[in-house]
Amino acid sequence: MAPTSSDPAAVAARPGYAERLTLPWWLWLAGLAAAGLLATELWLGSTGLRAWLPYAVLLPLTAIGLGWLGRIRIAVRDRELLVDDACLPIRYVADAIPLDAEGRREVLGVGADPLAFVVQRPWVSGAVQVVLDDPADPTPYWVVSSRHPVRLAEAILAARDGA
Repeated sequence: MAPTSSDPAAVAARPGYAERLTLPWWLWLAGLAAAGLLATELWLGSTGLRAWLPYAVLLPLTAIGLGWLGRIRIAVRDRELLVDDACLPIRYVADAIPLDAEGRREVLGVGADPLAFVVQRPWVSGAVQVVLDDPADPTPYWVVSSRHPVRLAEAILAARDGA
C-alpha cells in the first residue's frame, strides 16, 4: 500500500529544500588575485626561501578562507529549518516571507530587531524572513539569505502545513 499524504512517513519522505551559499566565481578570482599580489609584494625579487614562501602560505590560506565563507548550508527537512548549525522546528514558524534585495535591505536596516537571528551573505541578493511564533523564545524572526527565496519560503510553509 502506498503512503498517503496524511501518513507521517510520507511527510518525512517528501523532498525538502537544500541550498549552499557558495561564493560566485568572480569572488574566488578576486580573492586569489589579491593574495597573489600580496605574495608578489612580499617576494620583491628575493631569492631562496623568501622567493616561494609567500605564495606557498598566502594562496592556500586564501583558498581555505574563501571556502569557509561559502560553507553555509540551508535545508528544510525532517520538519526542521536548518541554517548552518542552527535548527528551527517548523512548528514554531508563523510565516515565511520571500524578500528581494530591497526587502532584505529594509528588514536588516535601521528598524531591524536586535534579537533577530540573521545569516546573510552580501553576494546573495535574496532572503527569507521567517516570522516565529514561540512564546518561550525572544527571537522574533530569522532572516536567511537565499538565491531562491520564493522556493525556500514555499518549502518552509509546505513543511509547516504538512506537519
